[in-house]
Amino acid sequence: MKFLFVLCLFVSSVFALHVKIINDEVGNGKTALIKFSQEKFVVYKEIKFKKKKIKIFKNPFKAKEFYALLPISYYEKPGQKKITLLYTKNGMQKNKILYLHVIDSKYKNETLHVNSSKVHPKRPEVKKRIAKEYVHAMKIYNTVSAKNYIHSDFILPIQSDITSAFGTARVYNGSLKGYHSGTDFRAKMGTFIRASNDGEVVLVKKRFYSGGTVIINHGEGIYSCYFHMSKFNVKVHQFVHKGELLGLSGKSGRVTGPHLHFSARIDGVQVDPLQLISLLNNSLISKK
Repeated sequence: MKFLFVLCLFVSSVFALHVKIINDEVGNGKTALIKFSQEKFVVYKEIKFKKKKIKIFKNPFKAKEFYALLPISYYEKPGQKKITLLYTKNGMQKNKILYLHVIDSKYKNETLHVNSSKVHPKRPEVKKRIAKEYVHAMKIYNTVSAKNYIHSDFILPIQSDITSAFGTARVYNGSLKGYHSGTDFRAKMGTFIRASNDGEVVLVKKRFYSGGTVIINHGEGIYSCYFHMSKFNVKVHQFVHKGELLGLSGKSGRVTGPHLHFSARIDGVQVDPLQLISLLNNSLISKK
């Protein structure tokens, strides 16, 4: 009996999954990174978080390792969250429960004064335009490309001071209109804006709220966005390399003045772009 007990423990340890949430305590509006070691007879399928399914990809920077990025919504309440890992072992369906602790990021408030037509647009054609642009953008963000275009660490699209951080609750002309969906950088008119990493340009357009907009698909559900630009230097479907000129900064869309709004999406969810870049550079892309 003792031999059988030891044997069972040995077999269990042989088939134990090596799964690690790199940052198992994460704020709302941030991104969590989960790593999976390659295991014999095991095929990782996906992770489930509430109603969302997140794909698992092979880590392009480390052999015998897989990863998944879990975006946490700005509106996610603090507390312990259950994550379900789906996989097969010897062809049999299995699952493993993981836990993530979401904390309050404690974002600040800020008040802005802009043209009233940008806060409460009333014209039917404008409302129709806004709705159409939103649907188009979300279709892009929810497209998860199987290919990963990233070959090195991310850079900032501009070297400048941050004037408004991600997540700040925004009050436009005395009316609360949600939160700041990206990071604003000081940029006078005509400043060069560069690609934060390799990828395919999937949108180049002047939109109602974001003005001159460029969106880059970096693959595997990762997108970076560049708003309020005055001039474009790229076209849709063009492949760009890290540091390549996308265009010039401006003051188009809903703004108080010229600047660059830089944002990011993971699997369609808006996340803090600077925290995402730090996480990817230090915990996924880093070859240390």
